[in-house]
Amino acid sequence: MTELEEYYNKFNEEKRLNSRHGQVEFITTMKYLHNILTTLEKEGRAPGDIRILDVGAGTGRYSIPLAEEGYDVTAVELVKHNLGRLKQKSSLVHAYQGNAVKLSRFEDDSFDVTLLFGPMYHLKSEEEKIRALTEAKRVTRSGGHIMVAYIMNEYSFITYAIKEGHLKEAMENDMLDEDFHCTEKANPLYSFARLEDMDRWNRAAGLERLQIIAADGPANYIRPYLNKLSDEEFGYFLQYHLKNCERPELLGASAHTVDILEV
Repeated sequence: MTELEEYYNKFNEEKRLNSRHGQVEFITTMKYLHNILTTLEKEGRAPGDIRILDVGAGTGRYSIPLAEEGYDVTAVELVKHNLGRLKQKSSLVHAYQGNAVKLSRFEDDSFDVTLLFGPMYHLKSEEEKIRALTEAKRVTRSGGHIMVAYIMNEYSFITYAIKEGHLKEAMENDMLDEDFHCTEKANPLYSFARLEDMDRWNRAAGLERLQIIAADGPANYIRPYLNKLSDEEFGYFLQYHLKNCERPELLGASAHTVDILEV
């Protein structure tokens, strides 16, 4: 069992995504995904004819509701525990074990939309990240879309180094470079990106950005305050966030971003 598999066997990803800050990320991401799907439907495509590939699907947080909406959803998940949970929860999703850098199970131009909502969190090297984007491009039809989630560098620095008190340790152990970009030593499992990194990887893979969103904006920084809000107040926060999640001043500091690309 790999270190990543051991981690996800213990980490409750469903609990995170169902938390208030997790709901912000999910609702925002689904809104932009539905924008793409609605456009396809307006072109005359029935949901059942729209093929979605969810790479790094976890326990099905996105795959299952999309399948329940009638879309043809295929999920690929590396961790057996997560894959088992997904299969237990739904028989609507075509689910397989696999990884983002080798999607050889699938033919070229097979999907209308490909989701990479977990792999870039864990692929460490630049070569692996570009390979994942290239494979997603290969299996996505021309004119189709790829949505890629990242954990942002500044969120990691502010949270781990400052809030949790590890700044001196991080500097002394080369977890940060001279520009305060997290290095591969920063975390054994996670990888952190900046906007210029994402631009470079997109260029290498030959992908064009349509838009980029701050999937959870400030939500991860203010978790205790979100949890204290009434349902009505939380609704207002969601309205604020959805109105502002494309603003450039929020992108770099958001915990998660979603890069929306066209093939």
